[in-house]
Amino acid sequence: MADKQYDVSAKEKRLVETYAKRRLALREEYIKQITNPHRHGAGEGGILFDSGIQRFMSMRATEYDHFRATPKTSLYGLCSIVLPMLAFGYLLKTSRDAQEHKYRTGQVAYKDRRFKFI
Repeated sequence: MADKQYDVSAKEKRLVETYAKRRLALREEYIKQITNPHRHGAGEGGILFDSGIQRFMSMRATEYDHFRATPKTSLYGLCSIVLPMLAFGYLLKTSRDAQEHKYRTGQVAYKDRRFKFI
């Protein structure tokens, strides 16, 4: 009774177990094929060709050949690169200007100024 789950129905549990068994079987077959020392005798060579991995690697190699600037990609670049830099620069400038104003108006004593940079 320790493995009884109340938030999962019996049908969902069977589906998950079936998926796990199928995944384990595919994984074992892949490992068996990849580590077979007699593959060279069949003329197959020493690698296992996986079309999905090959498509992914080809896509990564030619990513910039097929890139096209759109408003969405431009906005993404603006929001992820330019705006954070500008916001950090503004924050840095305003905090340093406020500190400098305190120094110039005498609100901070000379002895407290040393190594107190923001």
